[in-house]
Amino acid sequence: MAFPFNTEYPSIESLRERAKKRMPQFAFEYLDGGCNENINIRRNTDEIREIQLKPRYLKNYNNSKLETKLFGIKYDAPFGVSPIGLQGLMWPNAPEILAKASLKHNIPFILSTVTTTSIERASELTEGRAWFQLYHPTEEWLREDILKRAEAAEIPVLVILCDVPTFGYRPKEIRNGLAMPPQMNLRNVLQVLGKPTWATQTLKHGFPNFATMKPYMKDGMSIKQLGKWMNATFSGRLNAKKIKPIRDMWKGKLVLKGVVSDEDAEEAIRLGFDGIIVSNHGGRQLDAGESTIKPLSQIAKKYGDQIKVMMDSGIRSGPDIARVMSSGADFSFLGRSFMYGVGALGDEGGDHTISMLKMQLQQVLEQLCCENVKDLPKYLVK
Repeated sequence: MAFPFNTEYPSIESLRERAKKRMPQFAFEYLDGGCNENINIRRNTDEIREIQLKPRYLKNYNNSKLETKLFGIKYDAPFGVSPIGLQGLMWPNAPEILAKASLKHNIPFILSTVTTTSIERASELTEGRAWFQLYHPTEEWLREDILKRAEAAEIPVLVILCDVPTFGYRPKEIRNGLAMPPQMNLRNVLQVLGKPTWATQTLKHGFPNFATMKPYMKDGMSIKQLGKWMNATFSGRLNAKKIKPIRDMWKGKLVLKGVVSDEDAEEAIRLGFDGIIVSNHGGRQLDAGESTIKPLSQIAKKYGDQIKVMMDSGIRSGPDIARVMSSGADFSFLGRSFMYGVGALGDEGGDHTISMLKMQLQQVLEQLCCENVKDLPKYLVK
């Protein structure tokens, strides 16, 4: 069997282990950690893996296809790259690496407002296919200007984040000085000196900044001033009054990310969203919350005929993607998994991780004798 990826790292866990060795501790802990006691980050993956699928070996079967249509666009696989903040801090040039790999493999790439590549650059790298996730600004003029930039960049899908009404309590980030924005204390500097590849790549690409927000920042702000500015600029708490002008202004597809309740799903439909992403922010916001797979199953069953239902948080393999799709998701997204790949393999990490996940998912479909991803719910053990 020919493998289209580096066989030294045939799983997300093997990529995670290598990434941990190559990244400064503060950067790896920012990527790897959840909030409070990290209970929900573990629950996410554990409860996905409680789902079982039943193969149909003697049925008539031709071959399995991963292609999946979403919002009228045919993608080569039913998964994409979740939005991640401060990607360039975790690994230099990470968002550009993942954007290029997403274009090569024809899967969605979602850019975060607070990551380290701009809307315009992400659109350029993906030939106008990148999605954009909006952290809601406190000022109307800023919201409108960002949306105009996204429209000019031909962003096809706008994602609004609703699960950050307040920043999560993350003990490791507090200790490491990575609340918002990062600050380089002596401990962090010593960690950088021990990771020469990370340090060299950072020198090559420059210290990361909030590229999309840079035009709105004053030059020469200290780290303390920048932190105050970021906190004053964004208001994560959403309601119908804030969403309506976005829906009125935005002509493309509109998605709400962070939905974990029937009530919010119903409200999203009423407000005219085209899709929702069932997500708990990768376990980084509410440690006492449910895993994402639990509300997904219920929301997809009740509202899947009215709105596109997608999911992220906790997905770490091709079998995990199959479990999520069998539970009713129209599409799935992964965040940490791709960043582990980039942290482990640098410029090759995006291509490697996508290729590996596609191969793993293909094997599951062939084992089940399932010809199309959309048919996966037929193989769910209930």
